[in-house]
Amino acid sequence: MTVSEAKQTQRKAGRAARKALGPEERKAANTALCAFLWQLAAVQNAQTILLYAAFGSEADLSALAEKAQAQGKTLAYPVCGEAYSLTAAVPGPDGWEMGQYGIRTPILSRSEILLPEALDLVLVPCTAFDADCFRVGMGKGYYDRYLPRCKNAVKIGIAFEAQRVEHAAVDEHDQRLDAYVTERGIYKWK
Repeated sequence: MTVSEAKQTQRKAGRAARKALGPEERKAANTALCAFLWQLAAVQNAQTILLYAAFGSEADLSALAEKAQAQGKTLAYPVCGEAYSLTAAVPGPDGWEMGQYGIRTPILSRSEILLPEALDLVLVPCTAFDADCFRVGMGKGYYDRYLPRCKNAVKIGIAFEAQRVEHAAVDEHDQRLDAYVTERGIYKWK
C-alpha cells in the first residue's frame, strides 16, 4: 500500500470513527477535550490563536473559544484560498459566511488578517493522528503549507481518541505538531 493509499484509508476510518460518536458521548468528549486544552501553558499564555469552526463531526472548540474571547484573546479562523493557501482571519461581527466546503468561514473583507508569525497558538483539526503527533488531514495540504510559516506558534492537533492510529501515514512535507489533545488527554513529542 502506498502512503497515498494509506492516507485515504486512515482518512476514511478517522471520519467514520468520529461520526460514530453518539450525541452525549460527543458532547462529553468536546467538554473534556476543551478542559485538557485549557490546562496547557501554551493556551493560557497565547494572545493570538488560530482555531477552526468545527465542520461535520470534527471536535468542537466553541467552549474554548468562548472562554478565550472572554479573556481578551484574539481568535482567528482559517480561510482556504487559491493554490491551497490558508489565511488567518479575525472576523468582525458580520464577518461570517459558508465557505467553499460548507464550512463556516470568515469573510476576508470584513476581517482583520493576521500574519502567520503573529500567531502564538495554532489548533489544527485532522482525520487521523498518532501518539508521535503526526496527522492526516483532509488531503489538500492547507495546514502543511501554512504551519512552517507560523514560526512563533505552538502547534497543537485536535481530535477524538477514536481517530488515533498506530502510525499516521505521512510524507516528507507533512508537519509534525508539538502536541495533540483529545478527550482522554495530551500527547507531546517535544
